[in-house]
Amino acid sequence: MNKKHLKIATIAFIAWYVVSRPEGAATMVNNALGGLGTMAESLSTFMSGIPA
Repeated sequence: MNKKHLKIATIAFIAWYVVSRPEGAATMVNNALGGLGTMAESLSTFMSGIPA
């Protein structure tokens, strides 16, 4: 499989998952965004702790 086929298969799987399990898809997106927010907060705390 080349990259084009892999992209199409990934998009098809995501579409199938959203249609068949919308609650699960929403939870997965919510968890991912929450993790990004936590990571950004941790990075901000780290950067604030570095002495100038």
